[in-house]
Amino acid sequence: MLIPDWDFEIPELTRQVAKAAFPKGNILLTVRDELGPFFEDKAFQEIYPAIGQPTISRARLALVTILQYIENLSDRAAADAVRSRIDWKYMLGLELEDAGFHYSVLSEFRARLLDGAMELGLFETLLAQFESKGLLQKKGQQRTDSTHILGAVRRLNRVELVGETMRQVLNTIAVIERDWMLQHSDREWVNRYGTQMSDYRLPKGRAKRKAYAEVIGQDGVTLLQMLDDMTTPEWLRQLPAVQVLRRVWIENYTWDKQGRLRWREDKERPPAAKAIWSPYDHEAQFSKKRTTSWVGYKVHFTETCDEDLPRLITHVETTPAPVSDIGMTPPIHEALREKGYLPETHLVDSGYVNADALVTSQQVYEDDLVGPTRPDTGWQSRADNGFAARDFTIDWENKQAICPDGKQSVYWTPAINNKGKSVIQIHFSKLDCRPCHLRPQCTRTNPPRRGITVQPQAQHKALLAARKREKTKSFSDVYSQRAGVEGTFSQGTRVCGLRQARYIGLAKTHLQHLFTAMAINILRVGNWLAGIPLAQTRNSAFVRLHAAALTA
Repeated sequence: MLIPDWDFEIPELTRQVAKAAFPKGNILLTVRDELGPFFEDKAFQEIYPAIGQPTISRARLALVTILQYIENLSDRAAADAVRSRIDWKYMLGLELEDAGFHYSVLSEFRARLLDGAMELGLFETLLAQFESKGLLQKKGQQRTDSTHILGAVRRLNRVELVGETMRQVLNTIAVIERDWMLQHSDREWVNRYGTQMSDYRLPKGRAKRKAYAEVIGQDGVTLLQMLDDMTTPEWLRQLPAVQVLRRVWIENYTWDKQGRLRWREDKERPPAAKAIWSPYDHEAQFSKKRTTSWVGYKVHFTETCDEDLPRLITHVETTPAPVSDIGMTPPIHEALREKGYLPETHLVDSGYVNADALVTSQQVYEDDLVGPTRPDTGWQSRADNGFAARDFTIDWENKQAICPDGKQSVYWTPAINNKGKSVIQIHFSKLDCRPCHLRPQCTRTNPPRRGITVQPQAQHKALLAARKREKTKSFSDVYSQRAGVEGTFSQGTRVCGLRQARYIGLAKTHLQHLFTAMAINILRVGNWLAGIPLAQTRNSAFVRLHAAALTA
């Protein structure tokens, strides 16, 4: 049966009831009246067959998913809203008596989007609609920042981790290969892994827990040996749950000199940022930023911040939690260029700025990367009268440096620093440094000999220029607009449930973030069209009290 061609015109009765129900207006009604339904069914032909059972409009499903994120609803609650909410029916162009659909359709729709790699296309289609209405411009100012995302898994201690890993692989095999599981499992495993591992059920005391962990470890080794037997089907050994079991066992167990399985000490384990923290989502990783530690992911939002237009998110990146912000500066720039939304001025915090990023933004992307640079940590830079690397004149052509006292360097050596970056190590002669009257402000080595390390010419000059610009008032005026992106994360967290991942895995979590960005964009466009001013920074009652007293 052919899928029907859905008509997105708003039924007259739906229009009349909605206008009567919202005489003072409604964001969804305003957006629908001004911008239309956004998507078309024919755009989804690749992920839905032309022949099959009748289905709800795919374009409507995309809108329902955005509306679901606008109000942070579950699939079941979103399906109920389609049946019962007049503003949703208006947005979707449905008759009042339309019974909607079963909530499971939404998870199937998301799965099809991911299988067809269409999620980014939906986001870009929405941006194109905003651009066609004059709400988004190609150039201008944009700002980028990131925030942490908690994985949709429970945070486990090490004993819970190995126990839950064993439990997961047993349940997985029990579902897909029952006979093999019955023949190869130990009855004692039912008592050990039949219910969820929980800290309160584990033995008390460090020694007892270690012994229990080694019992679990031996069970895992026994299972892996049976799986590796030649009589076991190859596909069973390749199950993702089995591969996770192998990796978790490598990370947490080793063999002693007598060939016995041994629980690894904490110092013997791989770095926390590379280890598996949950068998149910092995892509959710551990990270720590200042006092905040979490297991999950990180999301980067880039949004416009021009004065005469709504603030709209133009790009979304989702990464494992340990990925640094500076590592995302080039991918974000490249993605913006491919979309045609590369800004003239890009406002970021210090995590996105280093010398390489400054050079690349200027020479490759021709945009102005504005953000504070990392400070020089040398004691000379911190001292009020010390001589830092910036105080030395670099003669790049002759490969020499001249110190503040006019002495020339004697060594110029290209090298690689501990971060794998190309640098130049420059040293001065002890004969010049020992009698120098500026030595207390320059070096504390014994015997006295000053050395400086600088980056290649383009990076060194870009870094010096950026640090010089940071001290100007014009920099402060421009950079003050970057703080507004914090409001985006606040809105995403408080309104759309951004902080907690809904789904398992990086790809599905990225899908969540794209729909969150679309939901925020719809809300902001609706407020803009309705003439609602931008929200101001929220202050506590105590702060407001003192602010009022100062202005009185």
